[in-house]
Amino acid sequence: MEDIQGKTFDVVIVGSGPAGLTAALYAARADLNPIVFEGPEPGGQLMQTTDVENFPGYPDGVMGPKMMEDFREQATRFGADCRYGYVTDIDFSKRPYKLTVDEETEIHAKTIIISTGASAKWLNLPSEQRLRGKGVSACATCDGAFFRNEHVVIVGGGDTAMEEALFLTKFASKVSVIHRREELRASKAMQKRAFDNDKIEFIWNSELQEVLGDKVVEGVKVKNRNTGEITTLDDVTGVFVAIGHKPNTDLFKGVLTMDEVGYIQTKGQSTETDLPGIFASGDAMDPIYRQAVTAAGTGCRAALDAERFLADHESEEAIAQQHWK
Repeated sequence: MEDIQGKTFDVVIVGSGPAGLTAALYAARADLNPIVFEGPEPGGQLMQTTDVENFPGYPDGVMGPKMMEDFREQATRFGADCRYGYVTDIDFSKRPYKLTVDEETEIHAKTIIISTGASAKWLNLPSEQRLRGKGVSACATCDGAFFRNEHVVIVGGGDTAMEEALFLTKFASKVSVIHRREELRASKAMQKRAFDNDKIEFIWNSELQEVLGDKVVEGVKVKNRNTGEITTLDDVTGVFVAIGHKPNTDLFKGVLTMDEVGYIQTKGQSTETDLPGIFASGDAMDPIYRQAVTAAGTGCRAALDAERFLADHESEEAIAQQHWK
């Protein structure tokens, strides 16, 4: 990274999922010469996704990695500089902000677009990790349609788990909710909707012990926490883990306003954060939708907000310089 050491950029984008690469596309087309640091997971969560069938423009569906390759290629075509690199520190004390990349390269940014995404929480079972994208998912909205007339399980007991269980009933013949307690954490309204749905059954005081199958999900083993009894469900073809997401925003803690989970808060309808010239997009600021298409939309908004910010402040700086001549 010696070629960028000490340089100042109009736009620095931290993260390279749908939000970051869409921001890069818009910023590049505005001649802002953005640089993108792709982070520890270039391409974001979609790199772990097989078939994507709900993104406009891909009528036959597309593999997640291929879609992110297309995003990157389109952004670089217009001049975005996409690099493997991890932003390890930011000095927020003054503009232009100083960023440290890979703990050694220092650059400056007039504006920063945060697109660091969020990571699904997993159970950390070896079988779960082996079959991710092969029947194991953390997004019912993304993958539920692949399980028409099949038996699926969902792990969790909060509002998100119940929302996903209800969504899955549109496709699956049966949805078994595995919950480690004997009552749900979800709101009463969500509980009632789930209890009233004939397709949903509950497996209480239980934990998912193992996902069965070599190449695809072929069943699950469930352990009762009270008795230790292990039950095998050999007709299950899909496993959805819904125990929450963690936004990748630790770098900004104590500096930017966040909710209790860590999602960055923005001002009104804009993507602007507490600090001038710093904008947030994608799953780093969206605890609700968490879709590729909505993330891309916020990336677009962040780039447009950064462009307007730069135009406004360049005018202010020009006036100030003229005044002091």
